[in-house]
Amino acid sequence: MRTDDVVRTFTEFYEDRGHRRITGSTLLPPPGDPVLFTTSGMHPLTPYLEGRPHPLGRRLVNVQRCLRTTDLEEVGDPTHLTVFEMLGTWSLGDYEGPQSLEWGYELLTEGFGIDPRMLYVTVFGGDEQTGPDTGSREVWERRGLPIEETVEDNWWDNGPTGPCGPDSEIFLWTGDTPPESTPTKDERWVEVWNHVTMRYRRLDDGSLVPLPQRNVDTGLGLERLSTLLQGRTSVFECDVFDPWRRLLPGLWPLDEPSFRVVGDHLRSSVVVVGDGVRPSNTGRGYVLRRLIRRVLTVLRREDPTRTLGDLPVELIRHTLDHFRQDVDPSYVRQVLLDEELRFDRLLERGRKVLSRPRFSGRLSEEDLHYLHDTHGLPRELVLNLREQ
Repeated sequence: MRTDDVVRTFTEFYEDRGHRRITGSTLLPPPGDPVLFTTSGMHPLTPYLEGRPHPLGRRLVNVQRCLRTTDLEEVGDPTHLTVFEMLGTWSLGDYEGPQSLEWGYELLTEGFGIDPRMLYVTVFGGDEQTGPDTGSREVWERRGLPIEETVEDNWWDNGPTGPCGPDSEIFLWTGDTPPESTPTKDERWVEVWNHVTMRYRRLDDGSLVPLPQRNVDTGLGLERLSTLLQGRTSVFECDVFDPWRRLLPGLWPLDEPSFRVVGDHLRSSVVVVGDGVRPSNTGRGYVLRRLIRRVLTVLRREDPTRTLGDLPVELIRHTLDHFRQDVDPSYVRQVLLDEELRFDRLLERGRKVLSRPRFSGRLSEEDLHYLHDTHGLPRELVLNLREQ
């Protein structure tokens, strides 16, 4: 099943059950949200989860593009992307968690054709503040799925304070043997869907108070699910990366880990620029700058003549179209090239600074701080230059 078909199957399933589709917002969170980028589908809906009536009603479904900088160092493994899309559903004080799980099971097994024997679930086992999630357990027992109880792994929050609650996660077996072990003990169990019963708000002192309404918030990683449904072993092998697989190897011969980093970071950079961010030394702009410079560092390890000027405009256009961004590809390309020029100038300055006798030996933390604060040379760049 192609990714577009996954989206259509998902949204139509929930529309048939009274959910209204809302337009996914940009990567930029709503005003007042302290995070740099939208990291989940619930971010733009926070006011409605806290009780404000939504103009489209109490049942919602959407596709939301997200960016997670916490996963940046993990990009290159089979499951993590910097920018990705999240399929989401919400009950804003309407139905409860067990109904959400029943529909989730139905969609996975009947809508997507997943064998129930390949599924495992986890539920919240309770702690000193709240009891176990018996409602979720009863659903899964009735469906005959194996269950693992956890505490921290099945409690969802978006920070030290704010909306939170117990969740139940659904895992799919990806091994080449019959299913074995449990999700917390075997990484071949891959999480595909998280159903959160968001009923509390955590205060500054760590205590929990009930939200004005009991909500359900679910999130399912689109690229990850598409990969599994297509029988692939890596998100970089699902159909959304087909143009990258077709064009990049002939342009820049890369080993698989390098291809994943370059493909992910370039794709993510295009989406970030498409949402109006420009490279800078702080905030969102610095995330973008870091993405572009990591691409250039990987590309030039084997060939210093490689340049983003060679990047096919087709890949930029494909990415913008996939993420529904109405931006001129030539504008995005120019932003990338301007940042590459700044990076080249920084490299030249960095090499001159590091050639000084003071930096001929092993660099101390004091040296690294000095190079960053005085010469604007980030730690990662300095260490890369020393390896050359």
